[in-house]
Amino acid sequence: RQIHHGDYVIINGNRQGKIEEISMRHLKIRQYDGYLYTVSYSNIVELQNGNRGMRRVNESLVLNYRQNPDDALKVMEEVAQTCNEKYGEYLLKDENGVPVESFEFNQITELNVDFRGHRYSLSGLVKEEDFVEAGKKVRYELAMAAYKNDLIMAESEGLEANKACDPQVSM
Repeated sequence: RQIHHGDYVIINGNRQGKIEEISMRHLKIRQYDGYLYTVSYSNIVELQNGNRGMRRVNESLVLNYRQNPDDALKVMEEVAQTCNEKYGEYLLKDENGVPVESFEFNQITELNVDFRGHRYSLSGLVKEEDFVEAGKKVRYELAMAAYKNDLIMAESEGLEANKACDPQVSM
């Protein structure tokens, strides 16, 4: 068996949590927001299983097509460096105390995300017990870097339409 009760999984790249139930027809995972997600095996296209004792933090930003990729790449490299400096204690280390895999920028990992933009991702291998906290810290650093550097985030079409109809909201 490749998955077990209590394993941390990511299903189809967008649902993540711990496995609560494995049946013949479906899988139930408890997401960190508390929701219980049930998915039929026939609907699973991709399943990522976290390893015991270590987990890979993989966080990303989806930036608008209008965002200059060179600017985004520079910011993402800086975020990886900041995360290594500030949150190095979360990283999984070998017997010599050297990080097995530091936080690093993974380049553009997906194009045409929901027809809105490109995905820029960052990952690092952390201790299992620090996974949730490390993920929160990395997401914060990504959000702060996007804000400080005026990165153009991808937006839903509905939001763009709302902005166009609301004279009080400027684009």
